[in-house]
Amino acid sequence: MEKNIVVGMGEALWDVLPEGKKIGGAPANFAYHVSQFGLNSKVVSAVGEDKLGAEILENLQAKKLKMQIETVPYPTGTVQVELDAEGVPCYDIKEGVAWDNIPYTKELDELAHQACAVCFGSLAQRSVVSRNTINAFLDAMPHDANVLKIFDINLRQSFYTKEILCNSFKRCNILKINDEELVTVSRMFGYPGIDLQDKCWILLGKYNLKMLILTCGVNGSYVFTPGEMSFVETPKVEVADTVGAGDSFTAAFVAAILSGKTVREAHELAVETSAYVCTQNGAMPELPAELINRLK
Repeated sequence: MEKNIVVGMGEALWDVLPEGKKIGGAPANFAYHVSQFGLNSKVVSAVGEDKLGAEILENLQAKKLKMQIETVPYPTGTVQVELDAEGVPCYDIKEGVAWDNIPYTKELDELAHQACAVCFGSLAQRSVVSRNTINAFLDAMPHDANVLKIFDINLRQSFYTKEILCNSFKRCNILKINDEELVTVSRMFGYPGIDLQDKCWILLGKYNLKMLILTCGVNGSYVFTPGEMSFVETPKVEVADTVGAGDSFTAAFVAAILSGKTVREAHELAVETSAYVCTQNGAMPELPAELINRLK
């Protein structure tokens, strides 16, 4: 039986863009980049009994990504992406789809007992079925101080509630959030009028987190741990697109921590990995050897 598996759990979908469709979903992006760093990873989700579902499975198999993706009697998830007059994308995330209905199976329970880390978000918790599955998985994971439960909050449209966020804060031990999401959470939880860093310290202490990662786009990123803070500037690169950059940041950070690196070393690797992904098209580019070798 395999042990020490890093799991990306949640939505698997197609982004339907004006120029065609691209495979999407943070869990697969995260699991793929973790696997590039040489760790054992798996993506958990659900697809429909349809052509789009079969294509997702084929795509992930082609990337040699291990998966535990159930086929369920709902359509495979799609996100309609349209550009407004200024070229800014608008997203319509279809509801009642396969990844809203990830079942909690015997196999998934076994995987939870073998997991050393899981990354989950708020989007896949919009439906009660997948939310219950995610919570059951978190509860079944080993109660070991070194097991990482990463909540990459990933707020989308109106698919989150204060209750879901609060429950996830309590169940995770690493929170990853960006500056815009932090403003939204602060309004929701009543932390107005104080700077971003103070808000991070409040969340870190209130929910007894090991770490809180705050990304601020071009303005750098922070990692808060009890009594310590790391700040790394965002490198200036020629951006092809930013799709999946945040997921690659999380993946590199988690892979580094699990490989015994310090928070600072993990933070620097995460920033450089994310910057590289921004220079490439798509969410799952192959990472250069110089980044991967940092964990050897």
